[in-house]
Amino acid sequence: MDRSYWQTVSLVTTWQVSASICYYTVFAATPFFRDEFGLSRFTVGFVVTALTLGYAVWLLPVGALIDRFGEGRTLTLGLVGLAAGAAMVAGAPTYGVLLAAAFFLGSLYSTAIPGTNKAIYDNIAAGRQNLAMGIKQVGVTAGSGISALLVTGLAGVLFWQAGFLIAAVVGLVVAVCFALCYGIESDGDTAEYPDFRSLSRNRPYRTLVAAGFFLGAALFTTTGYTVLYVEEAIGASVVFGGIVLALVQLFGSVGRIVGGWLSDNLPGDPQRRIGAILIVQALAGAFLFVAVAATDGPLNAAVAFSVLGFFVLGNTGVYYSYMATLVTSDEMGGATAGGQLSLVAGSVVAPPAFGYLADTVGYRGSWWFLAAGTALAAVLLAYAVRLEPPIDEPAMRE
Repeated sequence: MDRSYWQTVSLVTTWQVSASICYYTVFAATPFFRDEFGLSRFTVGFVVTALTLGYAVWLLPVGALIDRFGEGRTLTLGLVGLAAGAAMVAGAPTYGVLLAAAFFLGSLYSTAIPGTNKAIYDNIAAGRQNLAMGIKQVGVTAGSGISALLVTGLAGVLFWQAGFLIAAVVGLVVAVCFALCYGIESDGDTAEYPDFRSLSRNRPYRTLVAAGFFLGAALFTTTGYTVLYVEEAIGASVVFGGIVLALVQLFGSVGRIVGGWLSDNLPGDPQRRIGAILIVQALAGAFLFVAVAATDGPLNAAVAFSVLGFFVLGNTGVYYSYMATLVTSDEMGGATAGGQLSLVAGSVVAPPAFGYLADTVGYRGSWWFLAAGTALAAVLLAYAVRLEPPIDEPAMRE
């Protein structure tokens, strides 16, 4: 099916927005889970862990399914499953069922990054891919921001599950529209797993993946605890916390677009210029985690979290753009799966650790914990930029 640049970007971004609305409802609802099921900050973290663990477990198998059946069919079925998962979380009667529902929801979100990245790299010409990737990644932050407003806003008017149910309806409607407009033809003949043995010999890629663990920990823990922190430590309402989370996502969206544009347009060697952008984002994130820990009022918190979102949530598009300078085009599918798995692995471990520190030493120690991890990511990225990738032709070409 022939589509223009903007038709492809619009369809894939709309899918991503809808999928992220379903997925990120869990992050916005942490205060309601705590009240509904009598949870501590530590056990709230396990809800986020269940969600991201489902995501991590299914990334590689779903990547193989996308190679076999095409991204059109897989993304359509994935969004239907995400809608069902959001409804399951809303109807969970016990903490155990809540964890199972969150795991199911995360499992279906595993269709997102492999499927949408494949759509971009298969349909967008080299030289325009970085901006397209940045716009597509805005779907993640936009969907998360919308879910924050849905869940926290409707909770005061109706009931806390209302946002989940609306997210489910939106997911179903968009799934039908996406199937009709994008097409669900098969794009492959066989299902193959990524060749990680080859990738493991690529030192800059290995170092980037290691840094991705800490970048993912920072990103997902920030979105998971923003509302709860603003309510408990700043003393604002849950609704205001939802607005702050939406601002985090809004500024993260701006950061992704700016990062993609800079990656396409700054002069110099692509590996070094895009790597430098990612290093700056990581260092700024580390500094801003310390600033967030020192905030003492609603307005200051809103400003600090907004700027934090620009850098910490704005780096994923640049993360994949940099990855494309380190591997060949034939390896990009496997490299994406490995890189995303590293991001998600960080999100499995960090939220409970953040919650434990908040329970035992206070939130300031929790934010410092994320600052240290992000600073370590910057060190790893600086090392990766100094290395030469062992490839003849990178996936991203000038």
